[in-house]
Amino acid sequence: MFPKLDPLLHSELRLAIISILAGVEEADFNYLKEQTGASSGNLSVQIDKLAEAGYISIEKGFKGKMPRTTCKITSSGMEAFRSYVKALKKYLVAGK
Repeated sequence: MFPKLDPLLHSELRLAIISILAGVEEADFNYLKEQTGASSGNLSVQIDKLAEAGYISIEKGFKGKMPRTTCKITSSGMEAFRSYVKALKKYLVAGK
């Protein structure tokens, strides 16, 4: 029997965001946009969904006079990401 995959992380863009944040201390909105190739609107919606789930934290502030949104993965987000990767590996092993 295959383990259930977290539907929140099973979205390509949300998985990309979590994957990036798992490897860095924090990332600002523009960096995430560049790395994922997402539009500003779509990225904003997906970041909000991850934040609502408690997987990431969002800090809004300013860099000089420019608004800056910074995202960090939370401990529950890291645990969800690890569980997702572990479950996905079981799918991959079953195919061998």
